[in-house]
Amino acid sequence: MSAQSALVPAGSRALNLGFTGNLGNIDAYISAVNRLPMLTQEEEVSLAKSLREKNDLDAAQKLVLSHLRLVVSIARGYLGYGLPHADLIQEGNIGLMKAVKRFDPNQGVRLVSYAMHWIKAEMHEYILKNWRLVKVATTKAQRKLFFNLRSNKVGLDTMSPAQVDELAKMLDVKREEVIEMETRLSGRDIALESPTDDEDDKFAPIAYLSSEQSEPTRVLEAEAVDRLQSEGLETALSKLDPRSRRIVEARWLANDDGSGATLHTLAEEFGVSAERIRQIESAALKKMKGALAAFV
Repeated sequence: MSAQSALVPAGSRALNLGFTGNLGNIDAYISAVNRLPMLTQEEEVSLAKSLREKNDLDAAQKLVLSHLRLVVSIARGYLGYGLPHADLIQEGNIGLMKAVKRFDPNQGVRLVSYAMHWIKAEMHEYILKNWRLVKVATTKAQRKLFFNLRSNKVGLDTMSPAQVDELAKMLDVKREEVIEMETRLSGRDIALESPTDDEDDKFAPIAYLSSEQSEPTRVLEAEAVDRLQSEGLETALSKLDPRSRRIVEARWLANDDGSGATLHTLAEEFGVSAERIRQIESAALKKMKGALAAFV
């Protein structure tokens, strides 16, 4: 069922109120709605009492149909959010039906005044759910600020400090809340992947947001390496005697590029042969390997 055909109230043809099945487009629907007869206060009260006391569904339908133009009028005020006019009207019609169901004619209030709240509430809910992929307003205070900020903000420029203060005072909220909501409104949804298959793909967010380094196994490996290089290495070196530690550090840990001291240089330092230095180094590395096994 199309959005336009879904707007047509069921049974309207039987009531002979101007609808003739699928109206085809939103303009035809609005034109038909504006031709529907309006109710006098006496007719409205009579129909509302019939619905309330006798559960008269025909009375409910006449009340709904006679106020469809109200929904169209209210929906027109929310077109600036970039959502389909037909969808706004459809949501407003749901609010209208809820209002008719709860309307009490004994309160002395016309249905048009009572229904406005319900119609706007449904449209607000629809806008907040569909305007962005990420919700911009969740609490009651944020929703109030969302709609008031859009209606009071002039143009697309960022609000000046004076305008922020004025709006915060008018809505009785903190200026920081106004600034935060304006920031949310100025953002937009961005597709992670490019909709095309050309060279633009490499500039889509998915290209630079994804990272192999964030893959769980790589994260665990990196943590293990960090632990091995810090805590593990220090523990292994502490197991060596001073001469063996000096040889290992001079040979392998003195420079980041791996260009450590030569066997002959250390042989001169300790007054032994280069072969003896090699033997001490080999024994020290073997001992360190055993100590590091607990950190792997």
